[in-house]
Amino acid sequence: MTKSTTPSSIDHLTEAELLALLDPDVLPCHVAIIMDGNGRWAELRGLPRMAGHTEGIKSVREIITLCRDLGIGALTIYAFSQENWRRPIPEINALMLLLEHYLQSEMDALIEKGARFRAIGRVDSLPPSALNWVRKVEQATAHLDKLMLTVALSYGGRSEIVDAVRRLARDCKEGALDPDSIDETLLEGYLSTHGLPDPDLLIRTSGEARISNFLLWQLAYTEMYFTPTLWPDFRRREALLALLEYQRRERRFGQVPDAGYSQDAF
Repeated sequence: MTKSTTPSSIDHLTEAELLALLDPDVLPCHVAIIMDGNGRWAELRGLPRMAGHTEGIKSVREIITLCRDLGIGALTIYAFSQENWRRPIPEINALMLLLEHYLQSEMDALIEKGARFRAIGRVDSLPPSALNWVRKVEQATAHLDKLMLTVALSYGGRSEIVDAVRRLARDCKEGALDPDSIDETLLEGYLSTHGLPDPDLLIRTSGEARISNFLLWQLAYTEMYFTPTLWPDFRRREALLALLEYQRRERRFGQVPDAGYSQDAF
């Protein structure tokens, strides 16, 4: 099992002590999260799988609040992948109802927190009622700017790139774009995350150490943090441990490291 690399010397600290260690000048601008382990959390407790998904919403709520409080400007969460459509129909239906419930119950809280909600992915694949609530919350929060909350729904990293290339090719065919002008910056403008900086930190819970077709283009230089903690148990304290580990990393983006750098941050 893959474990987080957070130093054991701080594992025993309280939430307040961990918060005091954070350097506000070295926080990520954009955090992405693969929320994994809801089903296992429920199974370990002899509960239906949906109980884990329901409990996981509490973690979503806490992480949104923490990001807003710390001034982290963007949070992207992987809520439902294209591959998730292969799950049993009763579970898919229950997840769609849970999505609707979340959007209905949390819309006012998102507005209060100043969080702008945006969905990415092939969202039109969602059931009409769920899609209606997605669009409603997007519209109700479109003017907010404290936190950009991006939720990946019916999302796949490969299909995102394919969709972007299709739109780009269409513009070339119609004469709106010169193929010789295509570069990374231009292609990024066709991705669903256009306007957002690439994630600085990716967190995946439940002990899995893979990115599962999530933000394939955007994660090129992202720091990755894998923790055995199941998503419903990933609350403020676990997030602070992830942020402190992020602050220990040296981000070089392919450059030569600074000779004065030290990993002894704690």
